[in-house]
Amino acid sequence: MKVHLPTGEPNAPKHKAKTMQDWLRDKSLNVLEWPGQRPDLNQTEHLWRDLKIAVQQRPPSNLTNLERICREKWEKLPKYRCNKLVASYPRRLQAVITAKGASTKY
Repeated sequence: MKVHLPTGEPNAPKHKAKTMQDWLRDKSLNVLEWPGQRPDLNQTEHLWRDLKIAVQQRPPSNLTNLERICREKWEKLPKYRCNKLVASYPRRLQAVITAKGASTKY
């Protein structure tokens, strides 16, 4: 079974640790090769972009106002947006594989 460890590249020190390697082997899991620093594959980055756009539409006048606006906008991010990001993940992953790790339209 292939799995993605969302903590980064499979060669990251935390994945090379003996305890992690033992755990993966015991579970019969293989780590999917994963390019590091891929915002196009990180759903949270897409949500942060949505939040930034929302804040730009209503620029804050100070830090307190910025925090209030961010909290309001974050709470109003529609659930369907999260569902859409999850549903699009296989397509985005395939785009990265096809591009051999190069930039994608996502």
